[in-house]
Amino acid sequence: MTAEYKVHGDVAVITLNNPPVNGLGYATRLGITEGLAKAQADAAVKAVVITGAGKAFSGGADIKEFGTPKALAEPNLLSVILAVEACNKPVVAAIHTVCMGGGLELALGCHYRVAAPGTNVALPEVKLGLIPGAGGTQRLPRVLGVETALNMIVSGEPVKSELLASLPGQKLFDKMAASAESVVEEAVAFAKDVAGKGELPLVRNLPCKHPQGDAYFQFAKNMVGGMSKNFPAPLKCVDAVQAATKMKFDDGMAEERRIFTALMFTPESSALRHIFMAERAASKIPDVPEDTPKREIKSVGVIGAGTMGGGISMNFLNAGIPVKILEMKQDALDRGIGIIKKNYEAQVKKGKLKQDKYDQRMSLLSTTLSYDELKDCDLIIEAVFEELGVKEQVFKKLDEVAKQGAILASNTSTLDVDKIAAFTKRPQDVVGMHFFSPANVMKLLEVVRGAKTGKDVLATVMAIGKKIKKTAVVSGVCDGFIGNRMIEQYSRQAGFLLDEGATPQQVDKAIEKFGFAMGPFRMGDLAGNDIGWAIRKRRAVERADMKYSRTADKLCELGRFGQKTGAGWYDYQAGKRDAIPSDLVNKMIEDHRKELGITPRKISDEEIVQRLVFALVNEGAHILEDGIASKAGDIDMVYLTGYGFPIWRGGPMHYASQVGLYNVAATMRRFALNPRDDADFWQPAPLLAKLAAEGKSFS
Repeated sequence: MTAEYKVHGDVAVITLNNPPVNGLGYATRLGITEGLAKAQADAAVKAVVITGAGKAFSGGADIKEFGTPKALAEPNLLSVILAVEACNKPVVAAIHTVCMGGGLELALGCHYRVAAPGTNVALPEVKLGLIPGAGGTQRLPRVLGVETALNMIVSGEPVKSELLASLPGQKLFDKMAASAESVVEEAVAFAKDVAGKGELPLVRNLPCKHPQGDAYFQFAKNMVGGMSKNFPAPLKCVDAVQAATKMKFDDGMAEERRIFTALMFTPESSALRHIFMAERAASKIPDVPEDTPKREIKSVGVIGAGTMGGGISMNFLNAGIPVKILEMKQDALDRGIGIIKKNYEAQVKKGKLKQDKYDQRMSLLSTTLSYDELKDCDLIIEAVFEELGVKEQVFKKLDEVAKQGAILASNTSTLDVDKIAAFTKRPQDVVGMHFFSPANVMKLLEVVRGAKTGKDVLATVMAIGKKIKKTAVVSGVCDGFIGNRMIEQYSRQAGFLLDEGATPQQVDKAIEKFGFAMGPFRMGDLAGNDIGWAIRKRRAVERADMKYSRTADKLCELGRFGQKTGAGWYDYQAGKRDAIPSDLVNKMIEDHRKELGITPRKISDEEIVQRLVFALVNEGAHILEDGIASKAGDIDMVYLTGYGFPIWRGGPMHYASQVGLYNVAATMRRFALNPRDDADFWQPAPLLAKLAAEGKSFS
C-alpha cells in the first residue's frame, strides 16, 4: 500500500508510503481518499492526521508517472484536496523533512498543519517551466502573505519551516512540533484538541490582498521579467498570484489551471521537464545495478598542479575529502597551491566562504614530489599533458606504487582509455574522469568506461561524482568521448562557414542569440586555440580523410592562441576579456578564401545556427548508434552542463526532437548539396533517418 490507514484511539492516521519522497502517484492519491472515506464512516474516529513515512511528508508529483495517463487519473490531486476540505472531521497535516510541490498543496488543503523544524518547504514547479497547479498560487498567499508567497513561488527554492513559522501573522503552521520524530504524535494530540470544536477552518476562506495592489504586481513583473528572460513561467507565477488577490477563490483556481495547462505545452517547459528526468536518468547505468558494492574513497591523489589539477583538487577538498597533489618540481607545486589559495581567498573576500571553512579545506591539502607518497590513496586522478606517451609514463608508475583496489583515473579529454588501462596490470581499476575547465566550477564530469573497467569502479566513481556535486554522465571509449567528439563537428562547421563568407563575430553572435553562453570562436580563444591545433595534428595522421577548414591552423601559425596570448580569433586588451573583432584575422580569412578561389556569399543567422546545432545532433545520433552514450538524455546533459547549450532548449537531442526529426533530416540533406561542406557527414545518421521516417523522437 502507498497510503496506510491506522486508527490511534479516536484519531485516524493516513501515512503516505511511496518511497523515496512519497510522491503523489495514483495509488497514493487513491489511498488518501479511501482513508478519508473510512474515517468519515467510522463514528469512533473524531479526527484525521495525514503524514508521510520515511524522510518526507511528500515531495509532490510522482516522477515515475510523468507523462502517463495515471498522472491525470481520478482522483487527481485537485480532487484529493477537495475531499480533504470537504471532510466533516478535522484533518491535520503532520509535516516533516520535505514538503514540496503537490505535497505542500495537499497540506494547504488540510484544516490544520503541524510542522517539524528543519522541514524544507517549497513550490518548485517553476523549475519545470510550470506554475503550481493544485491551488498553490491561490492558497499560499493567504497563509504567508502575498510577498513571501510570491518570492517562494517565483524562485521555487525551499525555505525552512522554522523560518516561515517565525514570520509575523503567518497562518501556514498552527503548531511547531519539537522534532520530526515527534511530529505525528504531536499532530494526533493537536487533532484530539480541535475535534468537535465548531466550524473547520479552510485556507480558501482567508483574505488575500496586497496593500499596494496593482502597483506592487507591476513592480514584481518588472523585476521578474528582467531575471527570467527566455523562461515564461516566472512571469506567469506573478499573474496567478495577482489573480488570487483580485478574483473569488474558485475563479482564481480556474485561472491557475488555465495558466498551468498553457505552460505545459510550451517548449521551455518541455525542455525543463526533459532535463529534470534526464539528470536523474544519467546516474542509472543499464548493466550496473544500484546495489552494486562501492569502494571506499577516503583520500584522493591528484597528479599535476596545473589549472586542471588544482581545480579537480578543489572539488574533493570542498566535499571534505583529503587530497595529496603530486608534481615533479617544487616551483610548479608552489604555483599550483598558490592558485588554489587565491581561488579560496577570493570566495572568502566575497563572503561566499567562511574563514573557518577555508582553513578546514586547506588543512585537507598536502603535497608531494614522490609517487611513493600516493601509495595509500583510494583514488588517483592524473591531470597531465594530453599526450599518450606522457600518460603511459604516469600509469606505469602508478601501477607500481598504488595499493591494490585503488581506482586509477585519467582526466584525458580525447585519448583512448583502453590504451591507458593497458599500461597497467589492473585495467579493471582504470577509468576516465574527464573534468571540464574550470574544474572547480563546471558541473559536468564525463565518466569514461573502458572495456575492462569494473562495475564496482564505475558505481564508485558515479557516487563520488554526486558527492562532489557534479553531473556525472557515462561515456564509452572513442576519440573525444561524447562532448568533444560532437564539438569537433560543430567546430568543423564553424570553419566551413568562415571559408564560405561569414566572419567569426557573425557566427558567434548568431549562436549566442540562439542561446549558447559563448560562440565557437570566443570559446576557442578562452580554451586556447593551440589545444584544438594539437588534436587536429594528431587526427591528421589517424584520420587523413577528415575534411577541415585551414583557417584555425593558419590562426595558430600566427601564434594567436587566444586570451592567454592576448590575441586569437579576436584581439584582447591586457587584463580584460572583451573580444574585439580583429582586422588582421578578417584579412587572413579573406586571403585564405582567395587562395581557395571562393567567392564569399551572404550567410543567414538561421543557416549558421542550423549547421552548428544539427552537426551536434547528427554526431550525437552516431554516438547513440555506437553505444558510446546509452541514451539521448545523457548527450543533452553533457551539452547543458559542459558546453553552454541553452537550458530552455533542453539540449541538442531534445531540441532536434522539438524541431521534428523529419525536418532536421531534410535540412541535413540540403546541406549535403553544398560543395564547400562535407557531403558525407550530412547524410543523416541511420538512427536519425529511421526515427524521422517513423515520425518518432530521440526520447
